[in-house]
Amino acid sequence: MSFEVPEHVRPLRARVLAFVEDRVYPVEQVLDDAYSDAARITMQRLMAEAKDTGLWALGHPREIGGGGLPFLDYVYVNEVVGRSEHAMVALGTHSLQDSIMLNLHASSAWRERYLRPLVAGEIFPSFAMTEPDVASSDPTQLQTSAVLDGDHWVINGRKWFTTGANRAAYTTVMVRTEVAVPPHAAFSMLIVPTDTPGYDIVRETPVMGMLGGHCEVAYRDVRVPRENLLGERGQGFVIAQQRLGPGRIFHCMRWLGQAQRAFDLMCERANNRVAFGSTLAEKQSIQNMVFETAAEIQSCRLLTLHAAHKIDAGDAARVEIGLVKVVGARMLHNAIDRAIQVHGAKGVTSDTPLERMYRTARFGRIYDGPDEVHQMTVARRLLRTYRDGARWDFGN
Repeated sequence: MSFEVPEHVRPLRARVLAFVEDRVYPVEQVLDDAYSDAARITMQRLMAEAKDTGLWALGHPREIGGGGLPFLDYVYVNEVVGRSEHAMVALGTHSLQDSIMLNLHASSAWRERYLRPLVAGEIFPSFAMTEPDVASSDPTQLQTSAVLDGDHWVINGRKWFTTGANRAAYTTVMVRTEVAVPPHAAFSMLIVPTDTPGYDIVRETPVMGMLGGHCEVAYRDVRVPRENLLGERGQGFVIAQQRLGPGRIFHCMRWLGQAQRAFDLMCERANNRVAFGSTLAEKQSIQNMVFETAAEIQSCRLLTLHAAHKIDAGDAARVEIGLVKVVGARMLHNAIDRAIQVHGAKGVTSDTPLERMYRTARFGRIYDGPDEVHQMTVARRLLRTYRDGARWDFGN
């Protein structure tokens, strides 16, 4: 197993990096104002350029209109996509988890209606799991329910952090459909078009001073046909894990891209800023920051690639994914925090991307499962190995 970028991936990865740095970086501040006409026009232009240059939807399966890049190859490419949060949409990678979920589990009618437009970037998806009134770190507590009434499901409940609901064509909703069954078999996934009566966006929740499309949505007697079921009844958690496992690897690789960008900015600033007669780069405290950041990035990178290799080999890699999700979120915060410190007052202004990066990095310790849950479940798996008379093999 090699952790170097494979030779056959390097040219494509370099092209994606050049697109992100040359085409996306210069317009990031325009794109930050997501609801402006300028942002919409600029993003449409970037998406068209990505398609014209053969960089669109690289990780999506070829049979649904994507680039067909194998999982591990895409992992390396995703690392440079992650250098800008806007590059995900510009390059069509934002819909990967949802398109694969539809491709695997949706009825032929919904695949026909949504799949190709989704991969083409003509429509946007959204996913609803978290609820405001229960601790979603324990998703068996979710209360939003769906009951069959003839040939229709009737949904009632409230979700929030349904990211992108205000522009999505549909939402995939985790709902409680079963009774008198084990907790993890009580939930199903339903496809809900966002123009369905009773699907009401209550608000776009401000998060860390930003409006990023994180919507609170009320479901008031929402009726959708029986065939809107995604997969089988009671299989909601199975489908969610299929979505979240590789998704966490993609998150971590994008975090590495963000951290490496912050590291670049920190080192450039250290070499160019003079204080007390010498550059910051000559100060021992700054050198310590550079060392710690480089060590954390590289450690996290190797951990992430190890998990990706195990997934690619067919292993669920639950321990490895849990480890890297926690370590990756910490690494991202630390890298950006140190870069801001080296920039001084400029680092907390919008004159650099660090200020926005810092705010979005804070989400990493919460979404896709809070750190504390991953720490608990990983520790239990490791301890169970020893309780059963074996040892955990770190070389496996």
